[in-house]
Amino acid sequence: MEILIDEHAGYCFGVVKAIGAAEEVLKNDGRLYCLGDIVHNSAEVERLKNLGLEVIDHDMLESLQGKKVLIRAHGEPPETYRRAKALSIELVDATCPIVLALQQRIKKGYDEMRPVGGQIVIFGKPGHAEVVGLTGQTDGTAIIVSSPDDIGAIDFQRPIRLYSQTTKSREEYQRLRDNIASRLPEGADFVAYDTVCNRVANRARDLEGFARSVDVLLFVAGSNSSNGHYLYEYCRKVQPRTYLIADPSQLQKQWFDGAHRVGISGATSTPRWLMEDVKKAIL
Repeated sequence: MEILIDEHAGYCFGVVKAIGAAEEVLKNDGRLYCLGDIVHNSAEVERLKNLGLEVIDHDMLESLQGKKVLIRAHGEPPETYRRAKALSIELVDATCPIVLALQQRIKKGYDEMRPVGGQIVIFGKPGHAEVVGLTGQTDGTAIIVSSPDDIGAIDFQRPIRLYSQTTKSREEYQRLRDNIASRLPEGADFVAYDTVCNRVANRARDLEGFARSVDVLLFVAGSNSSNGHYLYEYCRKVQPRTYLIADPSQLQKQWFDGAHRVGISGATSTPRWLMEDVKKAIL
């Protein structure tokens, strides 16, 4: 049985940047605090915890005066920066450049919409770390839409600026955009910006060919990875024998019955070493 690891799978550069920043501080200081899981992959979080990374929540900031705190690739709302400054916390800012650029675009859009009574609408997962940071650019006023069922919260008589969480499906975003446009009166002030990360959009296309080339596909991703679940579902439509696992312990022998080629892929939050571990476990 041939086992192939998808050469395009694994960390995006934003995650690479965040983990590299964490490792550098840990190498020099031996201790670093991180606001939330640095990446949506429990195996990688555990590896970094063993190096001295401690995951915290926002309520713990008050007890970390003068310490170093990492802002992960997902970014943070402006309030986090204000609190850190007041507490003399040294921030290690590893916000993904693409997310940072989107935050700035949304802030600019919000400043333009406020005087004319317009609305900022964000296509994303409510409560997701990136979406929390994006909403913070609008003083918490942005309308979060996770599916076409949610667009009833939009006032179609007022100006609208539409953005997407960077890790959402571009196809779903385009359908949402078209759905909103179809409900607008003639001459409405509506602008939809293309803010889906190209790495995420291109991954789906790359994965399609890989999924078709194997008899069984193992998709490795954390249970809380939005990108992972989206890509897994995409793969499953192409290759029905696709299985989602978080680590090698979840492998089941019967999955490989009659298979000659087994593929292993993962989300933008899946470390390469974990996919290698899955391959070793099969062998």
